[in-house]
Amino acid sequence: MNCKEKGVKVLYISPLIALINDQFMRVEKLCEYLDVPVTKWHGEASKGAKDRLIKAPEGIVLITPESLEAMFVNKPYQIHHLFSTLDYVVIDEIHSFLGSDRGIHLQSLLQRLQKVNTGKFSTVALSATVSDQNNYAELKDFLGDPEHTKVIRDTTPKPINAVFKYFEGQTKELPLDLLKDLYIRTRDSKVLVFPNARGKVEEVAVRLKKLSERVGGHANYFSHHSSVDKEVREYVEFFAKKSTHENFCISCTSTLELGIDIGNVDEVAQIDATHSIASLIQRVGRSGRREGKASNLFLYATERWSLLQSLACWLLFKEQYIEPIAMSQKPYDVLVHQLLSVVKGSSGITLDKLTEDLTGNAAFKNISAEEVTEIIDHLTAIDFLEKLGPEYIIGIEGEKVVNTRDFYTLFHTPVFFRVVSQGVKIGELPLSAQTRPDENIYLSARIWKIKDIDYEAKKIEVAPAKDGKKPLFFGDAADTASKIREKMLEILISDQKYDFLDEPGDEMIRQMRKDFSIYGIRSHQTDRPLFSGNDKLKFYSFTGSKINRTLSFILNRVGIENQLHESESKFEIDFSKKSEFISVLKDVNLNTINFDEALTELLDNFPDVLNFSKWGEFYP
Repeated sequence: MNCKEKGVKVLYISPLIALINDQFMRVEKLCEYLDVPVTKWHGEASKGAKDRLIKAPEGIVLITPESLEAMFVNKPYQIHHLFSTLDYVVIDEIHSFLGSDRGIHLQSLLQRLQKVNTGKFSTVALSATVSDQNNYAELKDFLGDPEHTKVIRDTTPKPINAVFKYFEGQTKELPLDLLKDLYIRTRDSKVLVFPNARGKVEEVAVRLKKLSERVGGHANYFSHHSSVDKEVREYVEFFAKKSTHENFCISCTSTLELGIDIGNVDEVAQIDATHSIASLIQRVGRSGRREGKASNLFLYATERWSLLQSLACWLLFKEQYIEPIAMSQKPYDVLVHQLLSVVKGSSGITLDKLTEDLTGNAAFKNISAEEVTEIIDHLTAIDFLEKLGPEYIIGIEGEKVVNTRDFYTLFHTPVFFRVVSQGVKIGELPLSAQTRPDENIYLSARIWKIKDIDYEAKKIEVAPAKDGKKPLFFGDAADTASKIREKMLEILISDQKYDFLDEPGDEMIRQMRKDFSIYGIRSHQTDRPLFSGNDKLKFYSFTGSKINRTLSFILNRVGIENQLHESESKFEIDFSKKSEFISVLKDVNLNTINFDEALTELLDNFPDVLNFSKWGEFYP
């Protein structure tokens, strides 16, 4: 590879702008003595640096998929000008793309990029958490050339010291004893704490800081999540990276799971169960990065089902299990987006060429030409496309969508309100029914009182809270995989001892085993508990969140009323006797259910169900 030849030679693709900014400094330092220019390209990057690259394309470019999409849509000639002689594409943290619409979007962009390349570029993907199911088939398929894709694993064992602590929670707030224990264990260290919701992140930062103030400890307690102002987040990252002699504690969400450099971390604490093994691996890996150092992990639980799930996740982690990637076989919504992108970028394209471009794209290999034509006809009928002679262009309604910055993303961007105190922006929060004047909120490791909400300007005016009123909590729900739930049942029917559990945790697991022993479960793979009492049945499915929601939908459809308690994988069913329920189940014939009709009815009654798919509303 000759980086002085005309044209960009290496394209680095990252899921986060923050990661690009971080990697830019590293790569620029590596390349400064090689006289290889490095350019970051995203919405916040220097226009002057971009202009210099366009004038003389060379070296290395760091970019997000959305910025690459914007170039395809608005300045397609720049794609050829900059990237027609690429040698390498490097995808960082590829696990964050796999199994999502954003990943399919990236896969499509890579295919389109390869078409403008005069040769064939090599793709290098980096990750610490990719499932090896089917010999990495999904990963290889994603990169577009399975037969010539090689996976290189670092199998070097890394020591991990894990401690489980159980503190029964009585209210929404974290138990004070838990926070005291966490403070004592981490006060002399550099620590990341991972609760599972932004509200809990803020609670941990605020309450640990107060504990530290009372005993004269350090003041370096921070919160880090997407609602915290960008400048504040960057300061926290900078402080952690440069604090060689000062201890700190950052309470954070998944924003610090990925590879942003914050220097050496001594310990990681997880409060309540992670929802995936991949996430646990990422979090554990943030500590003990120095040579010869072990990773130190504290796993706290505040509720018995969370304790059981934490234990299941940890055991699966020790077995080196990672959730398999669920790839969409027919991503119609992404195809709609890319169809509009291709038409916009071409300024007019024939039906044959448009169909060929889409069906020839590996991201849409399972979608037929007939289906593509049907979607094109539908988009034409709703004025997203317009036919002029033999060519298609963007229609009147399509222009309203394509000519916005929001078009470049495949994911919904929620509406956030700016949180401001005396003209200074503190962060952002989603508006909810509970967000109203005189309520207290956690943000940026402080408690604030809402003084006013300007709905038109999307602004929340706050002041420091001094009344001791309990702050609001903002949660972030996530799905749990079937394998984790199966492991939870396996633990309940076994008699294995776990020496890493503290006494309260060990006692709670013993109690749960006793509670479930009455069911006589022999196999965690085939048997499931069904309990009768108080005019309702309790059925524990011990399966994944998506399957639970599907079961609940089917049961309701056949007239079996039920309530799903997802955190326990439990259904409460309106039958008093097992025999009656089983008799009704035996009479259910799934072949008689018109699922198309059922789903149409569901969408009519609950249109927000489709919110997971930003572009789903635009196909037939």
